[in-house]
Amino acid sequence: MANKKSYWLMKSEPHECSIDDALAASNATVPWTGVRNYQARNFMWRQMRVGDGVLFYHSSCPEPGVAGIAEVASTPYPDPTQFDRHSKYFDASARPEEPRWWMVDVKALAKTRLIGIGELRAAAALTDMTILRRGNRLSITPVTADQWRHITTRLARSG
Repeated sequence: MANKKSYWLMKSEPHECSIDDALAASNATVPWTGVRNYQARNFMWRQMRVGDGVLFYHSSCPEPGVAGIAEVASTPYPDPTQFDRHSKYFDASARPEEPRWWMVDVKALAKTRLIGIGELRAAAALTDMTILRRGNRLSITPVTADQWRHITTRLARSG
């Protein structure tokens, strides 16, 4: 039996990597480096599979929201920034033979109209979406198949 496709919301600060940056990258693919939260790391390391759907979410900006559609493009591998002393993501306790932080590559598929946080909150079908929970600060969160369908259908209708 084949593994069922999963869906994710992955936050990126547009000044570090926007949907436009991802689309302009070689093969429209970017390494998802710098995740330093164990739960978010575990999503990438243990649960993400090539082909999983990604809502590319712009955060820490004037208008946060879903800005594009992407997919997981690689199996997990050690995040090289953990070993780079010049990186803001350097982790002195990480060792190449025992990496602490993992990452995947993400392939941008399309830039969409922005579905802002207010619009997400206003949709009754999305009330249980992790990103909308009070106090949620995770940079990667699971999205249910129903939530994925609701958002991508909304984008298709407005497209």
